[in-house]
Amino acid sequence: MKFIAHLLPYSAHPRLNVIDLQVDLQLGPDRSLCVHYVLSGSLGEILIPAPLPSQAADELWQHTCLEAFVAVEGRSDYREFNFAPSGQWAAYAFSDYRVREESWQISQAPHLEISRLSDCLSLTARLDLVDLPANPENLPWQFGLTAVLETRAEGLSYWALQHPGAQPDFHDRRGFIRY
Repeated sequence: MKFIAHLLPYSAHPRLNVIDLQVDLQLGPDRSLCVHYVLSGSLGEILIPAPLPSQAADELWQHTCLEAFVAVEGRSDYREFNFAPSGQWAAYAFSDYRVREESWQISQAPHLEISRLSDCLSLTARLDLVDLPANPENLPWQFGLTAVLETRAEGLSYWALQHPGAQPDFHDRRGFIRY
């Protein structure tokens, strides 16, 4: 089953000219989660980091970064994955709302495929299901699909499937979708 949606900018921030951010999500038969982001439009407005070696890095959200939050319905724990167009990535586990499990480590680096044209940036991230929260009861998944776009003129712009609170908060489970 595949899920496709367009992310929306947080309404209190200026809307970027001719920018569309589509994301699709698929749980694969190969025991993987594939998240594919396509950012298109006037990309000259967006600061996109230069390519770097693919490695773990913190604080990617301070610049252009594509994110996926993964939870199991009815459970408080969740994972956060950050993917920078540079090729860097981050993975975090939380036991509850913003309560980070410092000891958790991803079993293997996400596999990233990144391509950029003048008007389109495509990033595909493939994660092994073992790195998602445990789901032995096969309950429905919940996903928060988000992005931070660093703009040349306006600073950071926050994008998500929905923005349920008074401020952008990607950890707010009310912004997740059921899958």
